[in-house]
Amino acid sequence: MTKQDDFISTVSHELRTPLTSIRGFAQTMLSSWDKIDDNSKKKFLEIIEQQSNRLIHLVENILSVTKIPNEDLVLKKTNINTAIFSTVQILKQKYNTHNIVINSDKTNPEIYADSEKLQQIFINLIENGCKYSEPQTTVTVNTKSDNQYVYITVQDEGVGISEEYADKIFEKFSRIDNPLTSKTQGSGLGLYITKTLTEKMNGEISFKSLEKGTVFELKFPQYNIEDHAKCSVTH
Repeated sequence: MTKQDDFISTVSHELRTPLTSIRGFAQTMLSSWDKIDDNSKKKFLEIIEQQSNRLIHLVENILSVTKIPNEDLVLKKTNINTAIFSTVQILKQKYNTHNIVINSDKTNPEIYADSEKLQQIFINLIENGCKYSEPQTTVTVNTKSDNQYVYITVQDEGVGISEEYADKIFEKFSRIDNPLTSKTQGSGLGLYITKTLTEKMNGEISFKSLEKGTVFELKFPQYNIEDHAKCSVTH
């Protein structure tokens, strides 16, 4: 099987699961509307909504994967702290069962990045931290810098990632086999997209597993006016 065949096969499987669920509950409601109590109707509609959102997210990720290799990014001077704070405000509402904490160095220099794609990177990593750790735990975002780079870490309190997945974690459709991932829906594309976007912005990404949880670290070169005479270019 070629890589393209494998990709199509995996995508078909991922799409079929939410579509089957949506169709099944919709057919049940249409054929037995008068026999179903109001609580069951509400539950069925909630499932349809959840699976529709899952489908939308999956399609968006697949489109991102197909576009990324040839996509032009608009790189410009970007405030790292502003990008992180705006991302966290979005996710705090969605993941109100988790405590998302920011420890940010206010003196962080600016970096050379595509602000929209940078926010997508932060959303992927922070969302992963929430999805793959238990409710009421903390996801911490730390930032620091030295003379050359700005570093951002996203640390959760989940079950961690075993060494056997170290070489696969950033591959397409890669998912970790543990109790939390088995009950959490995901396409296995988020970290691939994150790594690809990071590298297109001249950054690096790595991770390490702790006794409790996982830390992902991003590393971006500081913005340097001498290296980047133009403030907006494509890459």
